[in-house]
Amino acid sequence: MSAAGDGYDAVVVGAGPNGMMAALTLAKAGRKVLLLEAENRVGGALRSADLTLPGFVHDVGATVLPLALASQAFRSISDELTGVSWAHPEVPVAHPLDDHAVLLHRDLAQTSAALGRDGAAWRRLMSPVVAGGDRLADALLAPLSPRAAGRSIGPLVRYGLTGAFGASTVSRLAFRGDDAAALFAGLAGHAVLNLRQLSTAGYATFMGGLAHRVGWPVVVGGTERLAEAMAAALGRHGVDIQPGVRITDLDELPRVGTTILDVTPRQLLAIAADRFPARDQRRLERYRYGPGVFKLDWALDGPVPWRDPAIARAATVHLGGTFAEIAASESDVARGQHAEKPYVICVQPCAADPSRAPDGKQTLWAYCHVPNGSTRDMTAEIEAQIERFAPGFRDQVIGRHAFSTQALESFDANLIGGDIGGGAADLRQFLARPVLSRRPWATPLGGVYLCSASTPPGGGVHGMGGWHAALAALRST
Repeated sequence: MSAAGDGYDAVVVGAGPNGMMAALTLAKAGRKVLLLEAENRVGGALRSADLTLPGFVHDVGATVLPLALASQAFRSISDELTGVSWAHPEVPVAHPLDDHAVLLHRDLAQTSAALGRDGAAWRRLMSPVVAGGDRLADALLAPLSPRAAGRSIGPLVRYGLTGAFGASTVSRLAFRGDDAAALFAGLAGHAVLNLRQLSTAGYATFMGGLAHRVGWPVVVGGTERLAEAMAAALGRHGVDIQPGVRITDLDELPRVGTTILDVTPRQLLAIAADRFPARDQRRLERYRYGPGVFKLDWALDGPVPWRDPAIARAATVHLGGTFAEIAASESDVARGQHAEKPYVICVQPCAADPSRAPDGKQTLWAYCHVPNGSTRDMTAEIEAQIERFAPGFRDQVIGRHAFSTQALESFDANLIGGDIGGGAADLRQFLARPVLSRRPWATPLGGVYLCSASTPPGGGVHGMGGWHAALAALRST
């Protein structure tokens, strides 16, 4: 690649959701942008494929995208996403116990009523997110912005009064029965942390509140449709997209005023370590990656035979049983061990979008958390958890595909050791991501910015890392 600027004002490396959002934000501000992607197509984790059998559409990465609806970045380009249709399941989340299932409905009052004596506590926990609306979501997804915090100070304080604590503590103090506690545990499990750790209650209340406020939708036809729509918008704004270009050194890039990298700290050091002051290099080397995941995709001959038929109405199903069982599973993984009865996040996309499979058939995927870089095949453990709540499930399987942590990293180089969140998301690293700084998207290298999930606000399909990095670059030029 030419060392000259070639007429570009900015180069973005990596075309995942954050990189694409950074490129689009710069282009809409009038910059001439080059977007480079190592793989042969854009989207990062926003990819769909027939992993098992022809006619079955599987999302390789993310499927259920509440953060995309809540994100200020995606809201700012909603009119650009031509061809994207959102499908909502009748029930956002189901959580089976051994003799019945607990359902999280879109309607907060309906969910609270179903939780009986714990309904009032559930309503108190979720109300700050529901009532806070876009302003609270903006504050939580722009964690270092005093302006965003100031616009939502009341809901933010109410959210923080419980969100800063561990899910185990909040559940013990708030709930008297198993149903609400189990539902809370399933939501908190998205933190990929020991549920005793600070801030895990915040994950539960934010994710649960979003289910009540915006829903947990899927993209009709597959998540890749969202990546395609973003790529089309980039094209309309004149962004030069070049897939199949892998960058191994910053010297390979054109000399431009702004370079934004959708990579993690380990990759940043690999392509630019010799340029960093020793102190900054050591700080980046201390960045911690979180547990990985082991993921399975199935083609099914028919619906999952859930013991409680109500679960068929939900796109997302949290498997693992009671709060205590899920907490034990996540504690094992936090200690670097494999859980024998893992907490499993399971998604049945056809509950919202039947087009994902031939008539009468279904697709299903699930993953469990494992130590980073794990080489263990967790197929038996995951399928045992599904069988526990859906006896006869294995009889419905007509195709199966597995992603180990190594396969996930090969699919997307940002998934270090199978970590789908871009790094451990505990409270310390949420505030110091990738390092403690007032401008965490900026690097010590002039004009070079980081925009991956390893920057605030962390993992998830929200595009906010790219949006923040692009705005920081625009303010500096």
